[in-house]
Amino acid sequence: MITLALTGSIGMGKSTVAAMFAEAGIPTFDADAVVRALQGPGGRLVPLIEERFPGTTKDGAVDRDALSAAVLSDRDELAALEAIVHPAVHHERTRFIVEHGDAPALLFDIPLLFETGGDEAFDQVIVVSARAELQRERVLARPGMTAGKFEQILTRQLPDEEKRAQADFVVDTSGTLDETRAQVRDILSCLGLPTGV
Repeated sequence: MITLALTGSIGMGKSTVAAMFAEAGIPTFDADAVVRALQGPGGRLVPLIEERFPGTTKDGAVDRDALSAAVLSDRDELAALEAIVHPAVHHERTRFIVEHGDAPALLFDIPLLFETGGDEAFDQVIVVSARAELQRERVLARPGMTAGKFEQILTRQLPDEEKRAQADFVVDTSGTLDETRAQVRDILSCLGLPTGV
């Protein structure tokens, strides 16, 4: 089994690229989706987060804006949140691996792969990238996003050029969807995997 890590900064098109790998039949683990489920209505991390960060949950789910305000500008508070979230995500990832033990490859969509030192655990690292102005345009179009919040997020992420330098493969999403899909197909072919996208 080949383990593939998919990463890239905010607004680069990771979700789009991950979906293309999934369409090709590669089981895909989306760390962000897992975190949303763990922090969503009835999620098992909700009471733990409320206990550590009072007032950051509402109606049985984490209030993402309130939690962001509580941790984004304080490195210690962010570390405290990560100490709650990361072990739970690791548990879900282990379960995913067991469930798909007979697959020829698995893809793990992990936004902060390099920042958390997780890249060593994978056979190949794929970085999704795009032109800086396109990235900014995509991110600022998101509901509730501001230029200030975007800049705060970027300070937590390794610069794009550094990610690209450490990648085994780079998918540039600055072009059309067909151009992106062709890059995914090339990676799958290079790894000897089915290219059904």
